[in-house]
Amino acid sequence: MRSITRVTVGLIVVSQIIDELVVALTIFSFVINYLAGRNPTRRLRRARSYTMATRIPDQIHHLHRLVSISDESCLRNLRMDRNAFGRLCYILQYSAGLTLTKNLCVAEQVAIFLSIVSHHKKNSVVKHDFIRSGRTIHRHFHRVLNLVIKLYNVLLAKPTPISDDCVEFRWKWFKGCLGALDGTFINVRVPEDEKGRNRTRKGHVAVNVLGVCNPNMQFIYVLSGWEGSAADSRVLRDAVHRPGGLRIPSGNYYLCDNGYANAEGFLTPYRGVRYHLRDWDTGVGGPQNYREFFNLKHASAHNVIERTFGLLKMRWGILRSQSFYSTKVQSRIILACCLQHNFLRQEMPDDPFEADLPTVGVEETEDDGEIIMDVGSDEGSSMPRRRGGNRDRPTVRRVWTTLEEECLIAALRNLVVTGWKCENGFRNGYLGQLEAYILKHFPHSNIKADPHITSKLHV
Repeated sequence: MRSITRVTVGLIVVSQIIDELVVALTIFSFVINYLAGRNPTRRLRRARSYTMATRIPDQIHHLHRLVSISDESCLRNLRMDRNAFGRLCYILQYSAGLTLTKNLCVAEQVAIFLSIVSHHKKNSVVKHDFIRSGRTIHRHFHRVLNLVIKLYNVLLAKPTPISDDCVEFRWKWFKGCLGALDGTFINVRVPEDEKGRNRTRKGHVAVNVLGVCNPNMQFIYVLSGWEGSAADSRVLRDAVHRPGGLRIPSGNYYLCDNGYANAEGFLTPYRGVRYHLRDWDTGVGGPQNYREFFNLKHASAHNVIERTFGLLKMRWGILRSQSFYSTKVQSRIILACCLQHNFLRQEMPDDPFEADLPTVGVEETEDDGEIIMDVGSDEGSSMPRRRGGNRDRPTVRRVWTTLEEECLIAALRNLVVTGWKCENGFRNGYLGQLEAYILKHFPHSNIKADPHITSKLHV
């Protein structure tokens, strides 16, 4: 009996010891897990390994949809076809030094950058699209931006003068010309105390960007960062005198408008003579003397810089509205967009965005032939003759009454109110709107857009 009692007591003691050990081990395990959970590095590593494992398939699928399905999808999202995108990634990797990181390949870094500048997306939107953190999007956007600007000397076009045997109908009149230059305003977001000096004459807060391009619509020189209140001539003077700025070889020149001085290296049109292409709309008549003849040819060639700016803003949405970056970063973004524009002019000869460019006024075409006239006289007797097209159409002269003129002014005001007025003039089709408005009030006047209204507006 005693032996049984002793065994029972021993078992009870052992059971109590085991229970105490289990409790002690449980407490010890709880303390270890608690301390391990308080380690931020280990907790972050554990969370990252979990989220990366679940996100990678979705990230790869999104990148595949952007750049691998079709050229149409790539053009719509990244503003270039798949071949141009691959070439850009190759140049940035092997010429600028863009390397893949632990989590992002080169293609995804470039796609993030293009997605932002193409559609002006916010950081929060892009991080949702690419399933990345906002910090990752910010870091790689600026990384690619700096490397694109690093290719400044590679992507900028080299100036080539127009040769003596040039037969291009716009440029054959300007032997030795290197291209055209002009300024454009790009809206920016600046601090409140800087809005005054960045405000343009039309009230927009913008920077004045000087662009110089060749006949192939490729930028030769770009200067960004000047306030919107700065005059074009002041910006050009800074570009010429700054180290590494715009240089013009002796005997060559650029075409520019009357916002600049007619000095050595810069050729401007005659002042006080109709110049812009919209002034040569149908019904106004051809050039009446050598000054108008020169201005017509000058406007036709100089229009290349306007088309270049239009194509630039059409392609890169971040240039059409105020961005959310600092003024310094915005100037770098403008320069990077110009460099990518040059790259795409080389890699995409058939640019679908160029076909969508709006036309202003009547621009000469090769089919219309050239205007033949005696430029040695300034008299009205030196009338031009045009080969092809509308030949010798008589000018219809009409005397407007005071009421009709007031109605025309009211129609113009109505176009401004209804949104037909844009920065460069009225949108295409405004003459038909004017004709309809006048005929509504004077149904028996028989006033036509061409030639009555166009001639009246010119006068």
